[in-house]
Amino acid sequence: MTFDRDQPFNELPMLPPQGVALETVPVLKQAIAASRKLAELKGAGSQIPNQRILLTGIVMQEARLSSEIENIVTTNDELYQAMAEDLFSASPHTKEVLRYQEALWHGYQQLKDRPLSTNLFIDLVQKIKGQEIGIRRVPGTKLTGNDGGSVYTPPDGEARLRELLANLERFIHDDGDGLDPLVKLAIMHYQFEAIHPFPDGNGRTGRIVNILYLVEKGLLELPVLYLSRYIIRNKPAYYEGLRRVTEEGAWEDWILFMLRGVKEMARETHDLIRQIADLMDAMAETARQQATKAYSKDLIELIFEQPYCKIRFLDERGIAKRQTASSYLKAFAEAGLLRPVKVGREIYYINDRLLRVLAG
Repeated sequence: MTFDRDQPFNELPMLPPQGVALETVPVLKQAIAASRKLAELKGAGSQIPNQRILLTGIVMQEARLSSEIENIVTTNDELYQAMAEDLFSASPHTKEVLRYQEALWHGYQQLKDRPLSTNLFIDLVQKIKGQEIGIRRVPGTKLTGNDGGSVYTPPDGEARLRELLANLERFIHDDGDGLDPLVKLAIMHYQFEAIHPFPDGNGRTGRIVNILYLVEKGLLELPVLYLSRYIIRNKPAYYEGLRRVTEEGAWEDWILFMLRGVKEMARETHDLIRQIADLMDAMAETARQQATKAYSKDLIELIFEQPYCKIRFLDERGIAKRQTASSYLKAFAEAGLLRPVKVGREIYYINDRLLRVLAG
């Protein structure tokens, strides 16, 4: 088969790949190491019983970084302020990142009732883009490099795209093929990117699918793996790996690259959870000693769920009514736990120490 970057790759092979050794000795060794780190990460969530803290913290960073890969850049300050304000004053980029977080959470919830599927992929991309969007129907999609030249032309024609997606679904759910789940993760991620089923949002949708796959296979309980950070650090190698699978069939190098990413980011995310747990303990102890009347476990958890905390949040959570809530947050600020910032008529109480931990 001759590959032409300028022609739609309608001959994209079905899965599983044929005529190539997928689980070589190096791949199996790396898969075992990555699985071990994932198991440690899976158990780490119990360090923080209130899992909303992990979901609003770690998932928000995944959303920010995954969007950054697509040159959709925003800051933690913009994100958390927008979250506190229910999006009203957010910039378009910030809204798009928050929609990514919403899509990831939606997918995670949906796994309780239905498996990964083409219809779920469509749900995800619609959440990400905030509009009705479906499988590509119009030809002419082409991926270009920095110099404007063609890098890859994905398959076209809705019927062909749906055929490839149906095959991808079967591959994902075929537990009788004997392949290690993490090896399958690398293969399915390549295939989704190669199919490129949507007019926009393919990269972000594919990265959400990665995390949901790990949850669906029981390798994670919460969708908290930071793969986007790994891709940003290794962006040239990531795109080169995808290219070499397409043009050279270089599956082993690609699978090893992805397995290293899983292992590296599982370790880093495990460390991040430990840092969050340690910080919660330290701030709780300071609050008990220096803001005794204001201290409560619920308030500590709230300022980790909402790093840009407002008086209203305490009232809504049932921690304290408005006047008392104000005194509690002021006491936390006087103890050095929060930084008050006035924006217009609103006062935010910012958990800077948590934001520094999340930013890495």
